[in-house]
Amino acid sequence: MNMDLSRRAFLRTAGAGLAGTSLGALGFGEVEEAHAAAIRPFKLAATTETRNTCTYCSVACGILLYSKGSLAKGEKAEIIHVEGDPDHPTNRGTLCPKGAALLDMVRAETRLQSPRIRKAGSDKFERISWDEALDRVVRHMKADRDANFVAKNKDGVTVNRWTTTGFLAASATTNETAFATYKVVRSAGILVFDNQARV
Repeated sequence: MNMDLSRRAFLRTAGAGLAGTSLGALGFGEVEEAHAAAIRPFKLAATTETRNTCTYCSVACGILLYSKGSLAKGEKAEIIHVEGDPDHPTNRGTLCPKGAALLDMVRAETRLQSPRIRKAGSDKFERISWDEALDRVVRHMKADRDANFVAKNKDGVTVNRWTTTGFLAASATTNETAFATYKVVRSAGILVFDNQARV
């Protein structure tokens, strides 16, 4: 965008901005807050509020999801608004630009909502059920562990290692989930274990 801005127009714009911020600093900003507080109940009336965790990074900010449609009545619930959770200790209601754009991610037409596989020699992905996907993961993991598990090293010391499979954990989880994940992965003998927060 090519815009010609004279010195006089620049000073006029800067002066208006300075006056506006000065009025806000003097306490006149409460009018805007009161106006927004009066409108908010109408915007989110008849919606269901659900607390969740942002999925983007390892900060694990709290978010509030507002949806319309009652699952109890057989309706499909649709998320209509996403905002930061003011009661969450991590972000206290704020969101980064990616977190603020979560609604666009939820509604994206390109978002995958079911597992897909590409069979050997095929040039396209096929949709499969969640049960089939989990069964395939478990079957492949068991086959790999049976073929490559090392119970003892060359000196006869018990090591119980499985080095041919790795595990990438989520960082936006609760401490309890992270502890359970760690215990399951280590008890299987997996050594290659990392967290999304470092990626």
